[in-house]
Amino acid sequence: MTGVVSRPRANLARAEAFRPRVAWDPAKRMFDVVAALALLVFFAPSLLLVAVLIRLESPGPVLFRQARGGLGGRPFTIYKFRSMRCEENGETVVQAARADDRITRVGRFIRKTSIDELPQLLNVLKGDMSLVGPRPHARAHDEHYGGLIPGYAQRYRARPGLTGLAQIQGLRGGTEDVESMARRVRADIAYIDTWSFAGDLRIMLLTAPHLLGAENAY
Repeated sequence: MTGVVSRPRANLARAEAFRPRVAWDPAKRMFDVVAALALLVFFAPSLLLVAVLIRLESPGPVLFRQARGGLGGRPFTIYKFRSMRCEENGETVVQAARADDRITRVGRFIRKTSIDELPQLLNVLKGDMSLVGPRPHARAHDEHYGGLIPGYAQRYRARPGLTGLAQIQGLRGGTEDVESMARRVRADIAYIDTWSFAGDLRIMLLTAPHLLGAENAY
């Protein structure tokens, strides 16, 4: 009887050969963990203050949780500061609009400044997300746009990020039509296909000024 020889290292190498480097590069993952820990410590007082203000302004949990599409299309639970008076996680998700009356006063400020995204540093530590990558969409939006935009699923070849190439190109906020989403998807795919560690650093450096000057964040 011939035994079966298992070669996990060889099998892993073959598997990684079919995945872009951005999905498994050890230096990228190490940087994510170290930077996320440092940022959580640095922003701890601000995070605590925002949490208190949210609880004082309206009833409900401090954190908003929602299923999003991650690496390989696998769903994960994303964390954000709650900025609305209601939560949505069903088959139909209505995107926030300008002057949306669901958004609280605290919520409008933290959305405009993207402070509501900071709890996603916990997602980075867990390995669900990276600091830089395609922004994850609600599962309902994945289902909707996945059937309308060719190549949409290519976004799943990388861990989703807190920021990304699409965001520094001004492609953040609500998507009013399919073409708006298609432009974001093309930027996400371009990021994956041309990934480099230096490119990640550039995106992170450009994120802050783009957030401050963005008109489509609400």
